[in-house]
Order: sequence, then C-alpha cells, then structure tokens
Amino acid sequence: MTTPEVAGLAPELAGAKEGQGEKPVLSAGERFTSYDVDAFEVPGGREENWRFTPLKRLKGLHDGSADLSGTVRVTVTGAGADSVTVETVGRDDPRIGAGGTPADRVAAQAWSAFREATIVTLDGTPDPVTIAVEGPGAGAAAAGHLQLRTTTHAEATVVLEHRGSGVLADNLEVVLADASRLTLVVTEEWADDAVHVSAQHLSIGRDATLKVVSVSLGGDLVRVSPTVTYRAPGGDVDLVGLGYADAGQHLEQRLLVDHAVPHCTSNVLYKNALQGKEGTPDAHTVWIGDVLIQAAAENTETFEFNRNLVLTEHARADSVPNLEIETGEIVSAGHASATGRFDDEQLFYLQSRGIPEDAARRLVVRAFFGEILQRIPNTTLPELRERLEQAIEAELAVTGV
Repeated sequence: MTTPEVAGLAPELAGAKEGQGEKPVLSAGERFTSYDVDAFEVPGGREENWRFTPLKRLKGLHDGSADLSGTVRVTVTGAGADSVTVETVGRDDPRIGAGGTPADRVAAQAWSAFREATIVTLDGTPDPVTIAVEGPGAGAAAAGHLQLRTTTHAEATVVLEHRGSGVLADNLEVVLADASRLTLVVTEEWADDAVHVSAQHLSIGRDATLKVVSVSLGGDLVRVSPTVTYRAPGGDVDLVGLGYADAGQHLEQRLLVDHAVPHCTSNVLYKNALQGKEGTPDAHTVWIGDVLIQAAAENTETFEFNRNLVLTEHARADSVPNLEIETGEIVSAGHASATGRFDDEQLFYLQSRGIPEDAARRLVVRAFFGEILQRIPNTTLPELRERLEQAIEAELAVTGV
C-alpha cells in the first residue's frame, strides 16, 4: 500500500530518533506514528512506552525476530451475521488505514506483515454480531488486521472474541460514520501460553457514539493500546474495561483519547483485580490513561478513572493517569486512580450478617466488577454476560479468594 507516510523514509527516521528514545516525549501530542517498522527504534525497556512491558516475554515481536508466518482465523457469526458485509481484502484496499497510524514498533510490524485483512461493514442490523479471532496455535506467531466500519446513522452491537494459543500482533480499526452508534465488547480469553499485542485505532465521526467494553482474562501477556480520535464535533466515547491477572500473568492497557475538535465527550473506567502466588512471577496489571485536550477542542467533557483491587501477595498494579489541557474553554475534565486491598469494613459488615469470610470476599469482587459487566447489554447479550461472570468465578476459585 502506498501512503504519504511510507514515502518519506528519511523524515520518519529523523522523527523516530527524536521521539523514540533520544529525546523525551513530554506530550501525547508529540507521539510519533508511522506505517514503516524501520522508522521505530527497537525498544530496550527504558522507553516510556515500554518500561512496564516485559520485553523478553514478547516472543520477538518488538525486535523483528518473530516469524509471523502463522495464520489467524476470523469467523463472523451471530444473529446479525447475515445482515453485515464481510470482506477479505489485500493490503492495497484503500479503506485500510482509515482508523489511524501505528504508534509503536509492534503495531508497525503487524501492519507490515499482515497478508490479508478482514473488513466488516455494519449497516445497522439490530441483532448482535460475534467476531471470533483464533490464534495461530501453540509455538506459532502471526500478524492480523481487522477493520469494523459503520454506515451513516447505523446502530450495531459487536462482540469481538480472542481465543486460542500462540503469538499475535494485530491492528484493529474501528471507523464510525457520522451519527452512527456502535457497542463493542472485546474479550481476551486466550490460553495460558498466548501473547497478544494489539493496537486499536478508534476513529469517531460527527455525532457518532462508541461504547467499548474490554474484558481481559486469559493469556500469558496481553497488551492492548486503544487510541481514540475525533474527526468532527459531537463525538461521544465510553471506554470501560476489566482485567483479572493471575500469578505470572501480565495484562496491560495503554490508551490515548485525543480531543482535537470541539464539543466531544469521553468517559474512561477500567478496573483490575490481581492475585499472585508465592514462587511464581508476580501477577501484574498496567494501566496508562492519556487524555489530550488540544487548543481547538473547546467544550470538551472528559473523565478517566482506574481502580485496582489487590487480592493476595505477589501482585503489582501500575496505574498512570495523564491529563493534558491546552484550552480553558472546556465543560469538565478530571482523572483519578486508586489501588488497594479488600476493604476490611466491607468484609466485617458482611461477616456480621452471617456470611462466611470466603463467601464475603467473593461478593466484594463480584460487586467490584459488577459496574463493568453491567455495561454489557443484558437485553441483547445475556449469554455473554453470564459466561464472563462464570469465568470470573472460576478465577476466584483458583486461590480460594
């Protein structure tokens, strides 16, 4: 695919040297992007974008040594599957890239390596659509590319499930047309050996609404980087998510909401629970939340919040909310982060009502995640919500929390 960004390699390489290690990036607005993998330095672990990620566990995705010759299987099912358009296209399809540009080396590597992309066009069917992405299999690695598109005034619900084994680097593009509405539920239900590094490019049209519910439960290492951009005023984005990290598991969410146009809103809420085990690597969650309100983005309304519940010893949660405001003409803006153990008062209250301690602890965790699971539409996706609740219950049973 020929793009203006790929054509000028010398300027890109100069930009990479300034933005990827030699010069600190002080603002999210300075973030370097490119389609060319060679425009990015190989991360060494000290860069801000990679300092929390265990590079040795990326299976070579970060330095180009991974053999991305594996195959990813994408299937589209559900009650609304017959009413959407599913296309398998080549790299030269002009729609590819409409969502955004890779902002790190792994995303650019996936962009350079994918052979075929799947484009799903949603024209407004009221029934939910399920898209299953199956990993390349144990010991294999692959690059993937998926784009979801809506048409003007369309309203749709999509469940995007990731499962199976292997190593996957991919780019997900979500391109919302003007006045369209999309509810997207993304689940990471990988096998224990899986490594998934995903860049999500979320492009919002005029008066369009996007609600994303992210659920990370499986996998050895899962790193997801959503980037929200608004193409015109009136966009509304709601990003919520939960993660449950077991012993040795690394779950990472790095998001950027870029308010560059006026009269847009965003709301971000992520919750993580962690339970470690002695003698194994720590359970580790990472949440980086960047919200940028540029000078032109007057009348912006935004808030982001991250909460982490540490269930046992040998668990670590890193949480870094960042809010940059370049104009005073906004409605509201705020951010918050909290990390802690069980609330002893809550446990005492429940036990004083005759509830055993182990059952009380389970109730606290269920309530902690309940706010997120309730965002999954129960009228259209009751089976999904029940399945995820059962999966969380199974996680709780691992250590008897």
